[in-house]
Amino acid sequence: MDLKVENGCIKEDKGLGWGKSLPVQSVQEIVRNGYQSVPERYIQEIKDRPSSISSESLQASLQIPIIDFSLLAKGDEHETRKLDLACKEWGFFQIRNHGVQVKILQKMKAAMAAFFELPLMEKKKFAMGANDLEGYGQAYVVSEEQKLDWCDLVALKTLPLEQRNLNFWPLNLPGFKEAVEEYSIEVQKVAEEINANLSILMGMERDGLKRYQGELKQLMRMNYYPPCSSPDLVVGVSPHSDGGSLTVLLQDDDIIGLQIKHKGEWIPVKPIPNALVVNIGDAIEIMSNGVYKSIEHRAITNEKKARISAAAFAYVDDELEIGPLDSMVDDPHRPPMYKKIKYIDYIRQVLARKMDGKAHTDLVKIQT
Repeated sequence: MDLKVENGCIKEDKGLGWGKSLPVQSVQEIVRNGYQSVPERYIQEIKDRPSSISSESLQASLQIPIIDFSLLAKGDEHETRKLDLACKEWGFFQIRNHGVQVKILQKMKAAMAAFFELPLMEKKKFAMGANDLEGYGQAYVVSEEQKLDWCDLVALKTLPLEQRNLNFWPLNLPGFKEAVEEYSIEVQKVAEEINANLSILMGMERDGLKRYQGELKQLMRMNYYPPCSSPDLVVGVSPHSDGGSLTVLLQDDDIIGLQIKHKGEWIPVKPIPNALVVNIGDAIEIMSNGVYKSIEHRAITNEKKARISAAAFAYVDDELEIGPLDSMVDDPHRPPMYKKIKYIDYIRQVLARKMDGKAHTDLVKIQT
């Protein structure tokens, strides 16, 4: 149990209930303290290092799909087809004209930067609890031996508003709460519109997924990737797929860090100024019976400049049983490919292990 003092009273933090992550040293502080070489726990096995990426010519020729969100929201058939293809073949796409004002994006980036520039002792006031994954620290650290990511983060449950735990919010940091709150509400509207379009593509009414899933909740993970003197030895985030329904990512406009695995090769996602990156999560892959793919992705670092990003994870209620939707099952041509599982059980299974590509969805696939 974690106890925190709030308004002079001792309050118990119940946490997300998804699991926990072991505390480790701040990577930002390792860099600030002038390290001589990359600590051993951050040096990846040779097979996992970002130096083993696809050829430069292949990287230059491939780009994830780009969708005009304003047209998609109006029911444009061409953009709807692009969404369908993007979710089937890529699992990732960028959206332009998404309706989130540039000043809101800029305020969000400024709020993240301000938090990570706080002194370490100030950030530690918002550290993850012993049995929680919300707060400041690192995620997916499940053993003292595993290799670590070159990244610090703060994870906050942002929606619904009444379920936020403000113990983890730096309320004394000017503008932070307002910026995160405003951005989280706007980006959730984007996720809900994409969800509505996916409902139609999966053979339901616009509100089909909403009726099945209920109101989507949101967890915001804010990442700080310090520069690294040997970026070919480390990864910012290990290869993984996301456990939720949809993820909407706000990234730096001028630094390439995100890579996705496409047809066996690592492809960089080139930032488009003021665009958002969207990817399909494991829950949608399961509900679509494998038609739409949650794709393995990772983050890399660079020698010169720190990089920040914000991933807004839209996810279903913990108690919802997820499985292939009736509209996506067609026996005998396309029988159910995934077992039904309660979402809380699935996400605990995901977070109890080190990030490991697509291993989590493999565990719920029906073996034929």
